[in-house]
Amino acid sequence: MAELDGRPATAAQLQALALTNYGHFTTVRVANGLVRGLGLHLARLDRDCRELFGTGLDLERVRAYARRAAPAAGEAIVRITVFDPELDLGRMGAQARPRVLVTTRPAGPAELPPLRVRTVRYERDAPHVKGVGLFGVLRERRAAQAAGFDDALFTDASGALSEGGTWNIGFVRDGEVLWPTADQLRGTTMDLLRTAHPWRPERITGAEGFEAAFATNAATGVRPVAAVDGVALSTTHPVLDALRAAYAAVPGERL
Repeated sequence: MAELDGRPATAAQLQALALTNYGHFTTVRVANGLVRGLGLHLARLDRDCRELFGTGLDLERVRAYARRAAPAAGEAIVRITVFDPELDLGRMGAQARPRVLVTTRPAGPAELPPLRVRTVRYERDAPHVKGVGLFGVLRERRAAQAAGFDDALFTDASGALSEGGTWNIGFVRDGEVLWPTADQLRGTTMDLLRTAHPWRPERITGAEGFEAAFATNAATGVRPVAAVDGVALSTTHPVLDALRAAYAAVPGERL
């Protein structure tokens, strides 16, 4: 399903998004009409819209569009994309009228196998914005998978670890959770876990010396990382179980 402002999206409207590729989005996992961290997702949509388009969003309208698309029962992945079909490459400075595209897909398993990742020097444009431009992210993912890994983990120019292309990463040392301080997108799942479980920030340059690591995003929650650049990590560490339990205990908000 693809609906623009609550109506079926036309091919011409979607073509504008594909060719101009300017906008932002958030992705939520809906379970029986409930979303963990819904308020965080909506706040980010409004914040990113103000930065990219110079205007806010009617968040109740956004919720209504998402609610219309989501199944009343069961689970689904709902993506909310904000873009302006009237903008094109030659007139990006025109006054924008951002619109709301809602797409849905079946929800995969809540728990996926552990990730094996390799580090690569890469920084997203405006990393604090969840932008639709994923070329660099997907290029690095493709290259990592071609090399036998599951995904890429990014480092900044100083060598500090930051994030994956569509997920945040945290580490465990001496039973303590540490989140990297390098520039990254503050994911909603990461924010929920920071509220639910003790942690501290640290500049991290590699996996050596850590007991475990985990990836987080709204679609899969907490996912163990089995190895970073060949450095093996525990996928059964008790802190990972505690994080999963903490995330599962976060109440969903009615969409």
